Amino acid sequence: MSKKSAKIILPVFMSFFVMGFVDIVGISTAYVKNDFHLNNTTAQLLPMMVFVWFALLSVPVGVFQDKYGKKRTLNIGIAITAIAMLIPFVAYSFPLVLLSFVLIGIGNTIIQVSANPLLHDVSTQKAYSSNMSLSQFVKAIASLLGPIVTTYLATQFGDWRLVFIVYAFTSVIAYLWLRFSFIEESQSKRDRATIKSCLALLKNKFVLLMVIAILLIVGIDVGMNTNIALLLIERFGISTEDASIGIKVYFGALIISRFFGAMILRIMNPKKFLLSSVIVSIIGFFGLFVSQNLWMSEISVLLIGLGIANTFPIIFAATIEKMPDRANEISGLMIMSVCGGAIFPFVMGVVSDMFSSLSSMYVLIGCVTYVLFASLFILKKA
Repeated sequence: MSKKSAKIILPVFMSFFVMGFVDIVGISTAYVKNDFHLNNTTAQLLPMMVFVWFALLSVPVGVFQDKYGKKRTLNIGIAITAIAMLIPFVAYSFPLVLLSFVLIGIGNTIIQVSANPLLHDVSTQKAYSSNMSLSQFVKAIASLLGPIVTTYLATQFGDWRLVFIVYAFTSVIAYLWLRFSFIEESQSKRDRATIKSCLALLKNKFVLLMVIAILLIVGIDVGMNTNIALLLIERFGISTEDASIGIKVYFGALIISRFFGAMILRIMNPKKFLLSSVIVSIIGFFGLFVSQNLWMSEISVLLIGLGIANTFPIIFAATIEKMPDRANEISGLMIMSVCGGAIFPFVMGVVSDMFSSLSSMYVLIGCVTYVLFASLFILKKA
């Protein structure tokens, strides 16, 4: 990477770090559940408040950025994130926590819609799939640090909410860095995108299948993030702090897989790598069901994380590369599917209250089965 390209691409990668702040919803769900004595169904309102906005705003944001630019749109999302992070620290009540996570969801929706196609603009065509995995590696670092920093602040200073101050300060730095960076954006030669033109892309079979795949992948990711600690607490009777190791193992696996995935994707066919990854995650889910002790459960979580880590960036990149002139519209549709993070964890919460946390994992089994089908479809179309 040349000095000039680094100067352009690094602030974009920094926005992916801020993007990872959304995963604070995982450890926050456990703490808020305890603080306000909530049941599993009510606690899962937190991820719902975050991820429902991906369904409502992604396509309009894609249209907005087609008119006003990706960089400007991205900075709006980062600014909203910074503001949202201050609320739970300034005033702590369940309604205000919900408000905070509503704003985190809105800000993160904007960031995800704009950051991915902006990364396409600053990447060479050959390096895009690899850079997508690398960007998700950067996001995963923030995701992993979330439970680590939160647990540290809770044990050392007696207030887990201090993590929101750290996140707000980091968001401001990311905003300023991107604001004063010069990035030349690609311009579509087509007519300006509209909501109608975005939704019309769903008539394309390939696009529709990939949009559904992203919906389910995010459902798996957020479902693991928000439920793994609850599962370990229920099965092994450990504390919230001890159970957070499951979240750390999961995001640690994401970091490892995305880091090495970024290098592997420079030499290996992304479509074959995608299929191999999904198979690894299926093995992990099987292990989670049959495990009888904590260490085997953690190994199973590790395999799920290793397998699912690169599915999102590979599918996203494959869809953009199939129709690069529709990047803004496709990005809006694909990020709209991130609302899977609102749907499936809530369903898992209901199943947990009705049966058990382990039973809720059947929801994710259904999701990963479809992703396997989508991977085979992509490989067939290669």
